[in-house]
Amino acid sequence: MYDRKVARVSRERYAAVIGWGMAVPNRVVTNDDLAQRIDTSDEWIRTRTGIRERRVAGPGESTSTFATAAGREALEMAGVSPATIDTVIVATCTPDRPFPATACTVQANLQIPRATAFDLAAACSGFVYGLTVATSLIKSGVSRRLLLIGADIFTHYINWNDRNTCVLFGDGAGAVVLEATDEPLGLIASNLSADGNLEDLMAVDAGGTRMPLTAELLAEGRQYVYMNGREIFKHAVREMSESALHVVQAAGLTIDDIALVIPHQANVRIIDAVARRLELPPERVMINLDRYGNTSAASIPIALYEAAQQERIKAGDYVLMTAFGGGLTWGSGIVRWGRPSR
Repeated sequence: MYDRKVARVSRERYAAVIGWGMAVPNRVVTNDDLAQRIDTSDEWIRTRTGIRERRVAGPGESTSTFATAAGREALEMAGVSPATIDTVIVATCTPDRPFPATACTVQANLQIPRATAFDLAAACSGFVYGLTVATSLIKSGVSRRLLLIGADIFTHYINWNDRNTCVLFGDGAGAVVLEATDEPLGLIASNLSADGNLEDLMAVDAGGTRMPLTAELLAEGRQYVYMNGREIFKHAVREMSESALHVVQAAGLTIDDIALVIPHQANVRIIDAVARRLELPPERVMINLDRYGNTSAASIPIALYEAAQQERIKAGDYVLMTAFGGGLTWGSGIVRWGRPSR
């Protein structure tokens, strides 16, 4: 039984992924569904984004709804009791409420007693940021078994009459359980960065302390996400590619050593451009945005879940994750896949 109350520097240097889970809404919105509402078509959306359909949360469903479900599956797959989890991190930019943290709601829902619990906001880069923070907590001895979740309900911030954004986003959550081990598993190198000077390229203006919601702002649609797609594309391709190459070098590897790349699932054109820069063949790049759209912080853990379930990665493989999001934020991490031999 883990001693969850005492933080201490440990000989255990690594944070292995021992369980994974995902959850998405039941409601499917296809491109044809959107074409009945706005001036678009299935062909227009697919050729520009690669998306065929997305999952959309219904009434009464919140970020914690799917974060809890994904976390529960990850715990079950890991074969561990919720009582042994000492830290819960939820990477999200669409929390249930301004406070308390959605992680606290998930902790309560999963009946995890007296764990550290907090949210992390890095938009679509949230899971990569969270994985780095989580691994650091385990390496320092502060945590020994941790639940990390990426979850977002972006469709609550979408203007369904805005063709530039409503076709892009979907909802969902993905989760992993990390466990301290002295075996060289889990995150072995990461690279994180941001440029706040570019924060207005993608944002939701109203609803925070800078611009509290008013009837006038709601009428203006300032509660909805907006983005400069052309500039986002340019920065995403450059920063994801450079970050990925940097982290591969930092890990002492080459691109040829990487079994699978899991990029943030924002747009197939971005993914294809990054893959070309990294000189990667299609079979070594995970893509599932055709079925889910851009699920923000959930996109990488959902793709990781499906890659594991489809046996596209095996024990000992190196998996490269690279992400880009509002902020602007970006980052990459390399995980050595496999459970420790207990």
